[in-house]
Amino acid sequence: MAAARKRKHNLVIVESPAKVKTIKKFLGSNYEVAASYGHVRDLPKSRMGIDVDHGYEPKYITIRGKGELLADLRKKARKADRIYLATDPDREGEAISWHLVAALKLNEMPDKEIYRITFNEITKKAVTESLKNPRTINLDLVDAQQTRRILDRVVGYKISPLLWAKVKRGLSAGRVQSVALRMIADREEEIAAFIPQEYWTLDALLKAEGHTKPLTVHYYGKVSENGKTVKQELENSAQVEEIIKAIENASFEVFEVKKSERTRKSPLPFTTSTLQQEASRALNFSTQKTMRIAQQLYEGVEIKGSGTMALITYLRTDSTRISDEAQAMASEYILANYGEEYLLSREKTAKSEGKIQDAHEAIRPTDLQNVPSAIKDSLSRDQYRLYQLIYKRFLASRMSAARYENTQVRITAGESYVFTASASRLLFDGYQCVYNQEDNEDKGEKLTAEIGKDSRLTLEKFDPKQHFTQPAPHYTEASLVKALEEQGIGRPSTYAPTITTILARHYIVKEDKNLYLTELGEVVNSMMKRAFPSIVDPAFTANLEGLLDGVAEGSVKWKTVIENFYPDLDEAVSQAEKDLEKVKIADEETDEVCENCGRNMVIKYGPHGKFLACPGFPECHNTKPYYEKIGVACPKCGKDIVVKKTKKGRKYYGCMGNPECDFMSWQKPSDKKCPRCGGMMLIKGNKLVCEDRDCGYMENRPEE
Repeated sequence: MAAARKRKHNLVIVESPAKVKTIKKFLGSNYEVAASYGHVRDLPKSRMGIDVDHGYEPKYITIRGKGELLADLRKKARKADRIYLATDPDREGEAISWHLVAALKLNEMPDKEIYRITFNEITKKAVTESLKNPRTINLDLVDAQQTRRILDRVVGYKISPLLWAKVKRGLSAGRVQSVALRMIADREEEIAAFIPQEYWTLDALLKAEGHTKPLTVHYYGKVSENGKTVKQELENSAQVEEIIKAIENASFEVFEVKKSERTRKSPLPFTTSTLQQEASRALNFSTQKTMRIAQQLYEGVEIKGSGTMALITYLRTDSTRISDEAQAMASEYILANYGEEYLLSREKTAKSEGKIQDAHEAIRPTDLQNVPSAIKDSLSRDQYRLYQLIYKRFLASRMSAARYENTQVRITAGESYVFTASASRLLFDGYQCVYNQEDNEDKGEKLTAEIGKDSRLTLEKFDPKQHFTQPAPHYTEASLVKALEEQGIGRPSTYAPTITTILARHYIVKEDKNLYLTELGEVVNSMMKRAFPSIVDPAFTANLEGLLDGVAEGSVKWKTVIENFYPDLDEAVSQAEKDLEKVKIADEETDEVCENCGRNMVIKYGPHGKFLACPGFPECHNTKPYYEKIGVACPKCGKDIVVKKTKKGRKYYGCMGNPECDFMSWQKPSDKKCPRCGGMMLIKGNKLVCEDRDCGYMENRPEE
């Protein structure tokens, strides 16, 4: 009886109810598991909530609607002897645990044992091991999260009113979001200013004796006087015609055949960034969708016959490290199912570039015995596809490299012209037996590998082709995440929210995976660059991320970061208010007359950009689309060309006569005609370029 009375009652607090179901089955009857449903305290919405005059102390309040939940958790805490705070194993989770201590007034319960526990995966072994090794709350991690929150809050609350005054109410300026918006805007400018350069390729189709299929070889260059082959870039048709004329009657002979072996190393396991990129490429998932489904797989899914089961490790990580236990699990599985030759000899990890927090492992399955095909019926279609991607990527990362045989053939034409052909043949599939990001077919023509020095070749025909260089592609969600990571902007937990936010604010739109700047986004970015250049400077933002890492490591004081940041921001806001006082961005009066009341209509901004509205509101509710004329006549019908938007908000140039006239251009037209072909000239940076690429005419743009 005495032993039974001494048995202690334990309360484990997690963030989500899904985790409650998963963890409950690992613990005994003396453990109660409850959820906080995320954050319980935050800064107030109605005011900044930062006391800038007294040490920048944040003023937290209970999140609206959480009162009843907190009362219930407080009741459970009073009954417990030990309280384990088991929120996520990152800075955000650490901060939630710290807020729970304050909100539940746990420090006022001296008879309670209060612990912080973390686990990278929700498995019985990981959870029970964490209970054996509890710790106190890491205040450095709390301070790092709190500093990020304060920085974001002061930026938003100091700058957003300027956007309200000059553009429209309801807009906001985020610290990291503004940098991402600038990166997209800069890419759009780069694409608009890009001047295509002409270049040519020259192939020859050769008939090899004993083969019916012709061999395609590619022009490489010429042999110089000292016997070395010099690569030649073909810039125009005249060069191509000169080469064809020189060798059209020449003999083609095999000069050299080289065979070599190369390996293609297995990929690293997923980090948050690479998972978002690959899920976009392979599954067409948005970053937000990827993280939502990964969260479900991490917290636990109901598996038939097994109950609620967590399928992957923690999803917010920038590390490719794998635990010894996971490595042993993978090695055992690969040896049993594929054989020793498929087992990677040593662990792969990415080289640290100083931006890696390495707080957790890479994203991987919790148990390789949970084969995707075996549990497919228990998962939704999207859950299955993402889990299968993570499963195969991790398994492949522990497997040996694929091996290829490369064949390179050099063929001479006449005395000095050189053509080449190459082929690649798979010798050993290695990791590609489970995971292949690229086309698994052998590359090059099979015939190439069969060509030898004694092969007799005859020319069938030449195949010259004209090409033009292409600008950098528009950002996609995946490529933007990659760019943010490479520049050290944001962290694994911020990539998806950053993109989701600027999409929701209609600063950008997504069409066919590509991200485009909207008219509204263009105005906001222009204001931010003019008034707050440091806020939208990628290097400045990356430096702030480094300081936040220093706070998390305990080497930088959080107040030092704020003290160095806030005065400069405050001064910039004051200066911007003066500079923008005379700038009219919205409510500009136009010559368009309101049909209802006769007033001159004004330009206003809505979620998708400019529109015309009667200044007599609320007496007059008249609105209409706004079309900005660019002073150029349509080449098809002569009416004005105006700036238009697609249904989603992407800008283009179209005819006012639409739908009768279907003229449109993604590039801004000019009023000048091409002197060579008579076509329309397009504005590209400081150049005017003919719309007809085959014409290729361009000239310097006159200074305005």
